[in-house]
This record gives sequence, structure tokens and C-alpha cells, in this order.
Amino acid sequence: MSTLQEAVSRRRTFAIISHPDAGKTTLTEKLLLFGGAIQMAGAVKARGEQRRAHSDWMKVERERGISVASSVMTFDYAGCTFNLLDTPGHEDFSEDTYRVLTAVDSAVMVIDAAKGIEEQTRKLFEVCRLRDVPIMTFVNKLDREGSEPFDLLDEIEQTLALDVTPASWPIGMGKGFLGCYDLWKDQLILMERSKGGMPGLGEPCSGLDDPMLDSQLPSMAVEKLREDVEMARALCKPFDPQSYLEGHLTPVFFGSAVNNFGVRELLQGLAEQAPRPRPQPAQERAIEPTEEKVTGVIFKIQANMDPKHRDRIAFMRLASGHFKRGMKLKHVRSGKLVNMHNPVMFLAQDRELAEEAFPGDIIGVPNHGNLAIGDALTEGEDLHFTGIPRFAPELLQKVRPKDPLKAKHLGRALVQLAEEGAARVFKPRMGADWIVGVVGALQFEVMADRIRTEYDVPVIFENTTLLTARWVESDDAAALKKFLDANQASLADDHEEQPVFLARNAWHLDRAQEDYPGIRFLKTRG
Repeated sequence: MSTLQEAVSRRRTFAIISHPDAGKTTLTEKLLLFGGAIQMAGAVKARGEQRRAHSDWMKVERERGISVASSVMTFDYAGCTFNLLDTPGHEDFSEDTYRVLTAVDSAVMVIDAAKGIEEQTRKLFEVCRLRDVPIMTFVNKLDREGSEPFDLLDEIEQTLALDVTPASWPIGMGKGFLGCYDLWKDQLILMERSKGGMPGLGEPCSGLDDPMLDSQLPSMAVEKLREDVEMARALCKPFDPQSYLEGHLTPVFFGSAVNNFGVRELLQGLAEQAPRPRPQPAQERAIEPTEEKVTGVIFKIQANMDPKHRDRIAFMRLASGHFKRGMKLKHVRSGKLVNMHNPVMFLAQDRELAEEAFPGDIIGVPNHGNLAIGDALTEGEDLHFTGIPRFAPELLQKVRPKDPLKAKHLGRALVQLAEEGAARVFKPRMGADWIVGVVGALQFEVMADRIRTEYDVPVIFENTTLLTARWVESDDAAALKKFLDANQASLADDHEEQPVFLARNAWHLDRAQEDYPGIRFLKTRG
């Protein structure tokens, strides 16, 4: 087996998806703890500077206690290299999350045992389904009272139309939560009640009839465990690796991330069953990870990860080949060569130089605005990766600096933030104010916060009379020019200088579509 093949087979690149407050950030911390990437558990709950969870590094995230930027964390466990992509849980940042889901090979869905499947979880699941992303489920917070395990399994099956199979089974719940029985490895794992303590490795059993269970657990708990598991095995499909890989079946793990419980079993499950890097779709062909030539796709841009330097990092998912620092890669869109002399690997905000990387790995490419979301970098081949969505914003506001002399600075800040893909910015062809478009209202607040703290430009957002924005394009250049000339008052250009139609209301948009049948009004751009 070549080094490349070996490295590919060891990689597991996955994202965590959940509704806000289901415990995703805590689970992320604990996965890093088990992977040896961080030494101290409970940094999420600790005070002062320590309170910063590893994946929530941005100032605004620390102040608001939510994840708004997706972070990447790389760590090793059980002979595998894991690339964990954390995603914003808040629905107003779902576009960033959708793009992150194009860069992973599998996902872990976190569900709060008391709340079951919530709206945001369902939306994110639908994105995974579109791409047949295999999903493992972690039912969290069993140390609190919640729904019965059978009800939760039934809810997952009914709501998401997904087959379920328990990988572990909880013994009790809330104050009476004793631990879990690992159905895959036939072992009993008891809950340690000490905070932050690591749970024991589990007692191997020769099945549920093993008398050892009777000596370790109260008789009622053993009886219920045996009954429940028998029923679960009768009602649920057995685990079928192929069905899981195709995205039709989810193994369900139960645990309590805050108590480090169930996390090891989930990691073990990912190591043994989660897919290695999959072929990446491009217009020309599918890119196999074991191809010798290096190819990669930019799926996210993040400005100002390092407040001391006005930097921009492009996050690149390596699609194929053995990447080495110092390589020159072709930036397909511009045709120019990019010298990869300081690519970085991440542990959230901490980074180190990436001397080498393999398919499935995520590397950061420092750049000055020349890389954009969706761009391909290759060893010469002209490739165009597909499947990275951009959405038309549903909410539009005007933005201006409090100090009129800072108008130029504001323009620069807006273009940089637009390159991240967090929001759209439009410069109307008539009028001086910039228009900012977002998918969720909270983004306006976060954006104002970031422009003020990162660029030192206090701004004012104001309502507009605009309903929505649509990118316009046509196969007929003359028809497009005619449309653009006739509608100057309703036109703007986005940060990539693509023309955009700003509609005042539904009638305005419908009328334009009727009057100009040769023009396409696009809600998403691939």
C-alpha cells in the first residue's frame, strides 16, 4: 500500500451538526480531550480566559456564547487522523454550515435527550441528505431527565425518514443514570460521578446474560436493560455498514458529553465505521483521493483570525494527492500560480505550519483577497469543483459609517467580510450607501460588531425598502446589456462585480421576469 493510500485510509473528516444548546461545543471539547489535543476538560465551563471553548475563538462568540464561525480541529486517535469541522449552531449562520457540509465525508448529529429533534437539526440533516452524507447520532444530556430512548429512536426514524440502530443502550436517566451497555462490543460502561473524570474502559461481557451484570448493577436496572435491548434488537434494523455509508441508517450512541460519558465509544465508532475521504465532484469528472496530482477546493474564507495581522485565511479541503509545503499550485480561476509557502493546520485558532497534508485534510492558505469560495487549486489541471452553494439573501439593510470620512475603510471591510461568504454586500449603481444582505437577522449585529472591533469603523445599519436580491445572467449578451441599461436604478454589483437585481417587492421581481424572459434571476450561485 502506498503512503498516499495509507494516509487516505486513516483520514476521517467530519462535522458536528445540531440545534443550538444541544451540547455541540461541549462534545467538540471532549472529542479533543480524548484525542489528546487539549489537556483540560471543562474549558467551556471554566472562568475568565479559560472560558473560551477551543472552537469558539472569535471575540463576538465569546461575548454571546454562540458559535458563529466554523472552526477546524485536527487530532489523532486510534490510529486515525480526525479533521473535525465545527459548525455554527445558530440558524442565522446556516449558509456557512451548508458550505462546511460540502467539505466533510460524514457528520455527527447531536440531539438533546429532553428536546429530541429540533428545527435547525432537521434543516442541517436535509443538507446532509442531499449529499448522502453518512450520519452517526449522539443523544446527549442523559445525566438530566429526558425522553425515553425508544421515543427518541422513533422520533429520529419518523422525522428524518432514517433507519436507526442503537450502538449503545442507556441504563437509567437523570439522577438515576448509571451508564451504558455497548451493544457493538458487548461491554458494560459505568458512569463515574466525579466531574471531569475519565470514564473507565468498560467491563467486557459475554453478552447480556453474563452474571457479571447482576453483580455490577441493581436488579431492577439489569432487568430493564435486558428487556429494552431485546426489544430494541427486535424493532430496529441491525447495523449495516453499507446502509450507513449510503446515508440511509444512523447508529445511535447515548451519553453525557459534560461528564465525558459516551464520547470514547462515539470516537471509536467513527474510527471503525466512518468513511475515509470520498471522491470530490467537479464539472469535468470526479476527483479520486488517491490520484497522485494535488487538487483542492476553497470552501470557506475567514478574515482576521489573528487580530494582530489583517489576515485572510482560505480553508482548502484537499481532494487528492500528497501536498507538501512550498508547492506551487495553479489557481484555476485566474490562471496564476500560488506559492504555498506557509499553509497552516488548525486546532481552532491555534495553528502550525503544515509541512504536508493528505486528501481529507483541511489546510489554511493565507491570502490577500485573491482566493474565493469555490476556487480550485491544482497541479495544472483546469478543474471546477461543484456543489458549493451561495444563497441570495432574504434580509437587506443599508450600512454607512458613523464617521463619513471612513467610507473607504467601510468599503474595504465589507468586501473582506463578503469574501468569507458570511454575508452579501452590494454597491448600488446609483446612490452612495452599501447594501448588506444576510440569511438571518443576527448576522447584522455580528457584522456591525466585527466591523467596529476588527476594522475600527463604527457603523449604522438602516432598513431599506428592498425585498430581495437576485443575481442576473443570460446566454444572450445583448439581452443582458439591454436589461442592465434599462434597470440601472435597481441594480448593484456584488463583491465579485457580478450584477445583482434588487427587488422592492414581489411584484417588482415578477414584472422584471415577465418583461425579460431571456434573463435568469438566480437565488443561488454554485
